[in-house]
Amino acid sequence: MKIAYICTEKLPSPAIRGGAIQMMIDGVSPYICQEFDLTIFSISDPSLPKQSTQNNIHYMYFPQIEYEQNVIKALQSNAFDIIHVFNRPKNIPLYKQASPGSKFVLGLHNDMFAEHKISFLEGNLIIEMVTAIVTVSNYIRETVIERFPQAEHKISIVYSGVNIKTSPPIWTPNGQKIRNEFRKKYAIQDKKVILFVGRLTKNKGPDILIHSMKEVIKAHKDAVLVIVGGKWFSDNGVNKYIKKLHSLAKPIKEHVLFTKFIPADQIHNIFLMGDIFVCSSQWHEPLARVHYEAMAAGTPIITTNRGGNAEVITDEHNGCLIEQYNNPKEFSRLIQGLLSQPEFAKLMAQNGRQIVEKNFTFMHTANKLKQVYKQVTIPTHQPVKNLMRPLKIQII
Repeated sequence: MKIAYICTEKLPSPAIRGGAIQMMIDGVSPYICQEFDLTIFSISDPSLPKQSTQNNIHYMYFPQIEYEQNVIKALQSNAFDIIHVFNRPKNIPLYKQASPGSKFVLGLHNDMFAEHKISFLEGNLIIEMVTAIVTVSNYIRETVIERFPQAEHKISIVYSGVNIKTSPPIWTPNGQKIRNEFRKKYAIQDKKVILFVGRLTKNKGPDILIHSMKEVIKAHKDAVLVIVGGKWFSDNGVNKYIKKLHSLAKPIKEHVLFTKFIPADQIHNIFLMGDIFVCSSQWHEPLARVHYEAMAAGTPIITTNRGGNAEVITDEHNGCLIEQYNNPKEFSRLIQGLLSQPEFAKLMAQNGRQIVEKNFTFMHTANKLKQVYKQVTIPTHQPVKNLMRPLKIQII
C-alpha cells in the first residue's frame, strides 16, 4: 500500500528546523514504512536534496513559493492509496482533484476549522471529501464537531509522542551525564533551573514567567529561568516582543538566561537540565508536545489548563495545572512549592515518565495511525470513530 504524507509549507521534513508536525512525522515514519510504501512531500531547504530515499522513506522536495502546485503535479503522476494531509484542510479539494482515486486522511494539529479560518461551505465540502480525520487532542476534535457535527464519526484522536529510546530520564546515568553537560555549557551547575521551551511569542507567555521570577528569587536565590527558543523555528531574529522580554529580564538578569534557538535534535536533551519545566501558554494549546518531552526526561511539570494540555497532565499526579494562567503570582507559588518539595516533584516526574512509556511513544502514535490507514481502505469501510479516546490517566 502506498501512502503520501503532505507536510505544510512552513517547515521542511525531516525536522531540521523543528516543528511539532515535522517532529511527529520523523518519529512515526520508521514504523509506518515497515508496513507501507511511504513518500513524504516537503518544502525544500538548502541543506536538503531535491529527492532522497532514507531508511526506505521517499522524500520529494519543492520550493516553498509554489509548493502546493508542485505537490499537485506530483500527485497527478504518482498513484497513492492514501494521502495524509497535515493541517491544511483547504488544500484537500485541490489534492483530491489531482488524485481522485486516493483515500484522504486529514491530520489536524491546530484549530483549522475555526470560523476565521474556513467558511461553513468549505468545511462541509472538505469533511465530505476525506475518509478520516485524526486530531492531536480531544480539544481539537471538539473544535471541529462544534461547527461540523457530521464530522464526529470520522474523527480519531491520535496523540503525538516521543522517541523513548533516545530520551533517558534524569535519574539514569546517561540522563545525569547529559544534564551535567548542558548545565556546564550554560554555567548553571549549581542553580535551580526553571525551564521554558518554545517560540518567543506572547501567546506562549514567557513574559509572565519573567514576572514570576521576581518573587521566586526572594525565597530561592539560586533559581534561574532558562528560556529556550527564538522568534520562529531556527530564527534568532529580534522583534518588538523579544526586546520586551530582555527589558523585563534586565533588573534580574543574573536569574534569566536566553539560550536562543536550539536544533530539534537537541531539544529532548535540553529538558534534562531543568529542575522544573513550565509551559506558560496563554492561548488554547492544541496540546503542546513539550509535555511529552518533559515527562520523558523526568522533569517536573507546571502547565496552564489551556486547550488540550490537561488531557495528558493530571493535577498533582504527573504535573501541576494552573487555572489562573495569566497570573504571575500563581506561577511563583507553584514554582516555589516544587522547589521546596523536591521529593514530591520527583514523584510527579516519575509518574510522568511511566505515563509516557505506557501511552506516548512514537510507536503508540504510529500504531494508531496504522489502524486508521487500514480501516479507510476496507471496501465496506465504516468511518473510524475514536480509535483513541481522550486519555484518562489512572492515579494509583
